[in-house]
Amino acid sequence: MPSSILLRCLLVLAALAPVALRADDAIWSLLRAGGQVVLLRHDRTEPGVGDPAGMKLDDCASQRNLSEEGRAHAQRLGEVLRSRGIPVAGLQASPWCRCLETARLVFGRSGEVQPALGNLFGRYEHEGPQVTALKKIVERVPERGNLFLVTHGSTIHALTGVAPAMGEMVVVTPQPTGGFRVAGRLATP
Repeated sequence: MPSSILLRCLLVLAALAPVALRADDAIWSLLRAGGQVVLLRHDRTEPGVGDPAGMKLDDCASQRNLSEEGRAHAQRLGEVLRSRGIPVAGLQASPWCRCLETARLVFGRSGEVQPALGNLFGRYEHEGPQVTALKKIVERVPERGNLFLVTHGSTIHALTGVAPAMGEMVVVTPQPTGGFRVAGRLATP
């Protein structure tokens, strides 16, 4: 009996795989066309949660930073975006070092530091004002490309309700009447 359940599960997963690939293809097509806002969670970090006590934004050594695996993954993401011809209209990043480094490795530059993209983990008193500021950013349609925002999982979750993995992109589409909708999620292939 257990082997028949396993077989059924495998058949269901095999049937769903093409659907997931088509969904990814649709999101990549949206990005190639431009006009999207991409919330990119910083890449993989050294082990831990949040930042060490006494963390200072102007001192990367006091923060939790990218791991070697995260650096390699961020570089791969940059290669994938370039190979797929994804146009970049703008780049903004959280002032945390792991976000700035992710941006540099993916795009070759840090982009504009945007405090509204700052980490909300353990700083929930900032959530209301930051989400309000972020909504203003993601509700504008980027011209001639996509706007990439490199930020934190807690910040993306507060804005969209989506909890992305490290290095995952959440693509949102600004709406003509205001607001935005989540178009989908992409992990680096």
